[in-house]
Amino acid sequence: MGDGKTIKILFFGDIVGKPGRYAVRDFLAENRHKYDFIIANVENASHGFGLTEKNYNDISSYGVDCMTSGNHIWDKREIFNYINNADKLLRPINYPKGSHGVGSRIFEKDGFKIGVISVLGRVFMSLVDSQWDLVKEEILKIREITPIIAIDFHAEATAEKICFGRYCSEQGASAFFGTHTHVQTADESIVNNMGYITDVGFCGASDSVIGMEYKTSLNRFLTSIPERYDVADSKTSQINAVEVEIEKENGYAVAIKRIFCSRNNIEEETSQ
Repeated sequence: MGDGKTIKILFFGDIVGKPGRYAVRDFLAENRHKYDFIIANVENASHGFGLTEKNYNDISSYGVDCMTSGNHIWDKREIFNYINNADKLLRPINYPKGSHGVGSRIFEKDGFKIGVISVLGRVFMSLVDSQWDLVKEEILKIREITPIIAIDFHAEATAEKICFGRYCSEQGASAFFGTHTHVQTADESIVNNMGYITDVGFCGASDSVIGMEYKTSLNRFLTSIPERYDVADSKTSQINAVEVEIEKENGYAVAIKRIFCSRNNIEEETSQ
């Protein structure tokens, strides 16, 4: 945890299926006490696509305070039955007006407030509303209440992530976590007092293609014929995460650290 003047937040990269959920659960069972606030991207948490209500509740019970998402948030149809009542869950803020759920929230915990924004990129992705002015305005609104603001930017293109990250740092964001590509980048840094990384990576099966089964992925590349992806079955799972320490008074990031670790899998249920 922080030293009283700072808070320490932990962000988990995209959780992929059962291996990712269990890896996060076990990591937090040992390390939850080290952090003041926990965020996880959960758009791939239920068999690699979307999020069931059961898995939402399970991940919440592990100690995750906020769940962000991306382009797969709508893949499980039951999301429409519970997202409006899921007070820890965010869908990207730049889905069109009137979409279910919300794209940002302010959380209050242990004497501090933190704003979290979930955002979707537009380069090589499904077209959504432009994020630039929208997120700038949202940061200004949140800063009227708290200087501590974390952003999950779920995007494909590295250049878009870097450019939008610097833009958010200029608006006063405290932490910027790139997600979606599932490969952890080695560029964690502090930019204009904001903790930054291009991609946090993913939590899931280590022996896989970004969490999914190798043979299916290979067949799709070799034949160009669509085939249903399956979450990989691996003897080990990995945790990709980033921790950022932030000053409470001004929202400035003072330290950032990548986390990469693995665990042996233990079969505990059949659903992924």
